Amino acid sequence: MRTGAIFLATVLSVVLAVAVCAATSSTTPVSRVGVSGNGLTLDGVPWWPTGLDAYQLATHWSVNRGCGAEVDLDAYFMSRPPGSVTRFNAFQQLAVNKSTGRIDFGPIDAVFAAAERHGSLVIPVLAGQDGACEDERYKDRDWYRSGWTVPGSASLSYRDWVSTAVSRWGASPAIAAWEPIGEPEAGICHDAGCSPQQRSCPDDSAQVLRDWHDAVGALIRTSDPVHPITAGLLGGDQCGTAGPGYALVADSPYVDFVQYHDYDDAAFLPQRLAQTSKPLVVTELGIHAGSCLPLQERADRIGARIDSYAELGAAGALLWAFVPDPRPEQCTYDIGPDDPVLAIPQLN
Repeated sequence: MRTGAIFLATVLSVVLAVAVCAATSSTTPVSRVGVSGNGLTLDGVPWWPTGLDAYQLATHWSVNRGCGAEVDLDAYFMSRPPGSVTRFNAFQQLAVNKSTGRIDFGPIDAVFAAAERHGSLVIPVLAGQDGACEDERYKDRDWYRSGWTVPGSASLSYRDWVSTAVSRWGASPAIAAWEPIGEPEAGICHDAGCSPQQRSCPDDSAQVLRDWHDAVGALIRTSDPVHPITAGLLGGDQCGTAGPGYALVADSPYVDFVQYHDYDDAAFLPQRLAQTSKPLVVTELGIHAGSCLPLQERADRIGARIDSYAELGAAGALLWAFVPDPRPEQCTYDIGPDDPVLAIPQLN
């Protein structure tokens, strides 16, 4: 009996050890995406990512206040080719149940689950500069200095939301990178709406943004030491990134690759590429079409633009923006499920 007990104990210890290892491996982040020089890799192989911005993926009208139309997540991710990237809003407001006011991760959980089922990659954007689909308040200089650490209209401060989001989804194999905020600017508002005409930009705005990216990046790294972090910079003359400010923010040790948002025929892109040795991905390429331009002509222009990015030295390109309900009778950036741009070789 003693021998049998010893044997049973040994078996149990092995089973428990295997269970612990399995639990550890399932919760330890492993990044498919890496940085190599001024480019990116996927599963260790050089990679030039393409894909779509689909900001409204976490909209679920029976749960949250939403941000755009609801999307059939399985249909969407099933339509994307292997290695494609989708950038979407993972704002705190989309994790709040509109009936109870309590945190409800269901809609964002569903995005990650669908992406994982189809082997897709996503860039979750944890907040937006202008407050759209959040509290509708522009984030000013004071927010970047200290406001991000204290609760506002939401139940969690931005700092606590970052910690919560990274802890919850940081082990997902679908993550391509974390984006702390989309299109940051550190201006001072002089009216309630913080209109551009009534906004000023102090001389230290670039340093304010750099300090913020350092602090938030360090916070992300406490829970997720492996996935890249990207700075969601517009790339033009915005407050804090104009002139040499772009290079200062890009140089943060917690920024693995930077962004450029192209709504200006890539006017600043050569300058921004020259300011950093890190990968630069054009994560928003927007060209109006519909009533103002035939969709096929836009597709042709986008194909040519993506080719030009590669020639200039950019590290990838995403298109603004997929919607499930395009408005062809209007002049918009809408890219619907049947848009001819989805058939261009650069996206497949």
